[in-house]
Amino acid sequence: MLPAVIILAGSAALADDEQGLSLAEAVSGGHAGVALRYRYEHVDQDGLPDDANASTLRLRLNFRTGSWSDWTAFGEFDYVGHLVVDDFNSGGGTSPGRVQYPLVADPDGADLNQLYVDYNGLAGWRWRFGRQRILLDDQRFVGGVGWRQNEQTFDAVSTLFDGLANVEVNYAYVANVNRIFGDSVPAGDHRMNTHLLNARIKLSDKISATSYAYYMDNDDDPAASTATLGIRLAGNLSLERSAVSYLAEIARQSDTGNAPTAFNANFLHLDAHWTLKGGLSVGAGFELLGGNQASIGQAFRTPLATLHTFQGWADQFLVTPDAGIVDIYGKLGYRFGDWQAQVIYHDYSAESGDANFGREIDLSVERKISEHYGLLLKSALFHAESAPYADTNKYWLMLTADY
Repeated sequence: MLPAVIILAGSAALADDEQGLSLAEAVSGGHAGVALRYRYEHVDQDGLPDDANASTLRLRLNFRTGSWSDWTAFGEFDYVGHLVVDDFNSGGGTSPGRVQYPLVADPDGADLNQLYVDYNGLAGWRWRFGRQRILLDDQRFVGGVGWRQNEQTFDAVSTLFDGLANVEVNYAYVANVNRIFGDSVPAGDHRMNTHLLNARIKLSDKISATSYAYYMDNDDDPAASTATLGIRLAGNLSLERSAVSYLAEIARQSDTGNAPTAFNANFLHLDAHWTLKGGLSVGAGFELLGGNQASIGQAFRTPLATLHTFQGWADQFLVTPDAGIVDIYGKLGYRFGDWQAQVIYHDYSAESGDANFGREIDLSVERKISEHYGLLLKSALFHAESAPYADTNKYWLMLTADY
């Protein structure tokens, strides 16, 4: 309801404008986009009788209007279809009766992905009202889950302030999160009373500091109600024949709102990446999400994150174990011509106690075929070392077209 009400209010304001473009000129001066993304995913997971085979195609259509006296509007529609092969469990209650298959969280169906109006009439401010994408920092805490075919978006009011030199402040009030399972099942639509505040200061051309406060009160999933305070330092160094980027981030999280369990947990992330002339790059990192092996529900949580980007592409740790998790990883990349190759090694263990969860190797090769087309080949090989995890191998082929 929120996007529709706000769009109508914004449209009324735009229609009343007597100074800028007419309504017809603003619409005719807009821009339409279309994108296709095909993906084949195969999953072999120990403990399940059948392998998953998912052949999915996403069609995305969008349109942005021209400006009426500092107002613009944007709408985006997605449709995900299953093509020929659909032997998989799409999760969240979207595919009952398919529990014999591993999870591939790409249910079919239509979705209003975004629908919002922007107002840019105040110097240094941008206001956005409606269903929108919210991507904060590297999306470790708030993101769009862009790897899945149905994106995560938010019914929200947000603002961006950049009216001071070297300062950028983002704030959003979120009333609802539209999750990747779609609004036909309860798991895909969560009512919220959430405040997201993120402020970045550019300390120099080479380094920036960001502080954030995320208050997430989830009415439909109380265990995801958390308050998180943190700070991150990100920078880069230019050397004679190479460049180094680095990240240091620390956060503290506690229960809030209607959370069923009282807790406090820590987060720490250290990362360094070295890029050499000639296309070679090397990186390493350490990430810790705190927990308590003796208590249920006291681990650090990231319920609105783009989780596939972190802790391995096999997606074994979408929910932090009660004992917390430590992820030590190394990366090796190489660019040759139009191709980019990457291999990542992960070692996972408990933050509380001495359990070893497993290790993982991720590999990818991708390239842009032309201005509009892309190809990605990717795999994730997870070897489990303790329950409840199981050996899992995943393979992907993805083709994209964007106009």
